[in-house]
Amino acid sequence: METVIQITAGNEPAECTKVVAQVLKTFLEEARSEALEATVIYKEDGAENGTVASVCVVLKGDTVRQFADRWIGTVQWIGKSNYRKHHKRKNWYIGIFEIEKPEETAIDEKDISYQACRSSGAGGQHVNKVSSAVRATHLPTGISVQAMDSRSQHRNKELARTRLLSRLEEEKRKQYRKQYEAQRYNSFRVERGSPVRVFTGSDFKERRTDKSYKKQRQQLKNKWKNDIDS
Repeated sequence: METVIQITAGNEPAECTKVVAQVLKTFLEEARSEALEATVIYKEDGAENGTVASVCVVLKGDTVRQFADRWIGTVQWIGKSNYRKHHKRKNWYIGIFEIEKPEETAIDEKDISYQACRSSGAGGQHVNKVSSAVRATHLPTGISVQAMDSRSQHRNKELARTRLLSRLEEEKRKQYRKQYEAQRYNSFRVERGSPVRVFTGSDFKERRTDKSYKKQRQQLKNKWKNDIDS
């Protein structure tokens, strides 16, 4: 499974671009700890050194859906401004969105054309005398690559195929970038409140949600006691 995640400070101040940079680091570490492939395909630096205004990450793996659901929404950082010493605000928010992926077309081997051709090289060399080089072309897109590394035409065909698939993957990433540009409105709708993750302090520790429901149980007991007394 695969999806694209955008982490953005939106129109928020420089403090939030610092949060984006910290969240990105945590996001990538957490993804890789869960054996997910995480690739940054677009990054817009913030105005301050070491900050990130917005970034897009491609996630691949079996647990992508569960992982993304834990992050998508508003992320809050509680801490003092790194840039304005006497600023009173302590709550900073950034947004994490899932970007709609471009329509994908599966690569069919029937769409790849292989053509033998002479290898280029200095006159008199063996590579000039044998058509060992191979050109691989993806017919639907017209993208073409050539391999002439080996004297073996079979080996060059394998290399050409690998390089062509790599080029096609890069083209797909370019489409993601275009999709990001088309969805920049995400940068304008970072919502404050109801965060899905909360981090605190200069060490950026995560504030864990209390899932014991101890407070709720005590409130319920008090309600029952009051109902009985009345």
